[in-house]
Amino acid sequence: MNMESLYEYGSRAGFWRLHRLFTSFKVPLTVYACSKALEEHPEAGKAMLSAGWEVASHGHRWIDYQNVPEAEERDHIKKCVEVQKKVIGVRPLGFYQGKPNVNTRRYMVEQGGFLYDNDHYNDDLPYWVSDVSPEVKEPLLIIPYTLDCNDMRFCVPQGFNSGDQFFQYLKDSFDFLYREGKEEGSPKMMTVGLHCRIVGRPGRCESLRRFLQYIQGVPDVWVTTRLEIAKHWYSNFFPPGAKTKNPLEEKLSAAGTPLLL
Repeated sequence: MNMESLYEYGSRAGFWRLHRLFTSFKVPLTVYACSKALEEHPEAGKAMLSAGWEVASHGHRWIDYQNVPEAEERDHIKKCVEVQKKVIGVRPLGFYQGKPNVNTRRYMVEQGGFLYDNDHYNDDLPYWVSDVSPEVKEPLLIIPYTLDCNDMRFCVPQGFNSGDQFFQYLKDSFDFLYREGKEEGSPKMMTVGLHCRIVGRPGRCESLRRFLQYIQGVPDVWVTTRLEIAKHWYSNFFPPGAKTKNPLEEKLSAAGTPLLL
């Protein structure tokens, strides 16, 4: 029960503190939402939508899918789409299971409608993969997630033990990528992973506020959602040798989401 209450802090207090923070800075973001959590907290889902945030899928339940039977996992992925659409009226276009197995990506692609996958940590920039499924020929966009610039490191050995450390690490990462991008003449991408129950604590939230304030003072920085990054990649870097046409507009139209590049 005590462990459950630590997680409950995220939905009772942390989420709303972060909602106030990000809306005050007018910063868009992507929320990875478990569809079961959306069912339990529809008011939070609607608050995300009204703030202009993207709601991507974090699976149906936050569990380890290593040994989950195929039929059950496919059913959970289907529920991700159905439940989110029922609760907030918009289906997810991004997918981050968190604890996938070797077949999860194929199941997700065969479910259909998703634009990108986040279950990877292997690059600083998005990239394409092909032949994910023998049934689906179109390439899949991978937008890597991060466990590096991530508040989860408050909860692991050799991680952050103060808000100052968190702020400084985010700032150093941002500054290095920004400088690297300027010197090379090619943009970089920085992902920051956050959890309502962790960075939603007041002292940690203050360090996040300082970071948001810092980057808003730097020119030529695009703070955006994963979906907008996906749109940019599909529109500008779709593989020229792909076996199918670019599915971006079709999938956005089916989801009721405008292109708006």
